[in-house]
Amino acid sequence: MSKPEIADTQPVEVVLEAGKKYAWCSCGRSKTQPYCDGSHKGSDHRPVLFTAQKSGEAWLCMCKRTHDQPFCDGSHNNLEQTND
Repeated sequence: MSKPEIADTQPVEVVLEAGKKYAWCSCGRSKTQPYCDGSHKGSDHRPVLFTAQKSGEAWLCMCKRTHDQPFCDGSHNNLEQTND
């Protein structure tokens, strides 16, 4: 699988609604970051579908390198070291 584009080097704070379904952009191309707008078409990336477990603030990954998709795990701190 090709590496996704980096949408930003910092996570974005969003407000999620418990029970609501979301589609997180995993390719980095979406114009509606951090959510999918279909820009992945033609690539080997697909959106990450998830249902919010609780209402409230959450930090979603924008560098697209997290191991805890769609949530930020701090992977953006290693971007320069890995030359991604």
